[in-house]
Amino acid sequence: MSSLTDTEKRYFEKLLGMQSGYVLDYTDSSFGEFFNRHQVNIHAQKYQTYGTSKAKKLRAFWEQEADFLVGKILKEMLDAYEAHCNLNSLNIEVAILEKAQAIVARLSGVSAPAKPPQSIDDFLHNEFSIPNIQKLPIEAMAVPIIESRLSEARTAMGACAYLSTILLCGSVLEAVLLGAAQREPARFNRASAAPKTSDGSVKRFYEWTLAQFIDVACEVSILKPDVKKFSHGLRDFRNYIHPYEQMSSGFSPDAHTAKVCFQVLKAALASVAGERK
Repeated sequence: MSSLTDTEKRYFEKLLGMQSGYVLDYTDSSFGEFFNRHQVNIHAQKYQTYGTSKAKKLRAFWEQEADFLVGKILKEMLDAYEAHCNLNSLNIEVAILEKAQAIVARLSGVSAPAKPPQSIDDFLHNEFSIPNIQKLPIEAMAVPIIESRLSEARTAMGACAYLSTILLCGSVLEAVLLGAAQREPARFNRASAAPKTSDGSVKRFYEWTLAQFIDVACEVSILKPDVKKFSHGLRDFRNYIHPYEQMSSGFSPDAHTAKVCFQVLKAALASVAGERK
């Protein structure tokens, strides 16, 4: 069991909005997908000690699992909290977040972060240029398709078609990361974050989710950590291609959200092309 104290738990309860039974804006399916990436079936009976809501399952998870795994999960959830606030133009509770990050550091056995995390404004103020598409690891026949989608994404942004912008950005990012994996399969398959089947073998690339490509690409140093952090926000909004996912969250992307997602895509393409130092 983890060593989280009752007082420490309150910080995460507050940040993740668990008082209502929810956890951030996760749906049941996206909550399950999040934990599946860490080889945890959060919807299993063992985590229903206190009930079946997402918050109650998370509390049971805290009690049953070891510090390292709990710390790993909570670290990514804090990143999701930041992305949720930034993409929805909500204020980040900085003091509570910093305390929660120190708790995660203790659970993970590492030193607490020495400087505050990069904000969405910091990230947006960076200058990223879309690289020459020829430098990207995609098949020659796919180049005009990628170029067309990038052009359409710009047009959609200008026309205030923000959901379309996000969906196009997500599709391009997934195509490029798939291309990177196909170019260096051994490198991707050896990563600890590579998704596994029930028998422990690595899944075929066509079975990977965008989230899994993002995690592995960062682990093998193809994506920078800042891109990983904010690209999961793009991944979440890209799931709105399913109307019921958007209905469950009750959120409609706006200009700020689309701008962040396009910035994520530009930074990711620059990373993959080797143009970021």
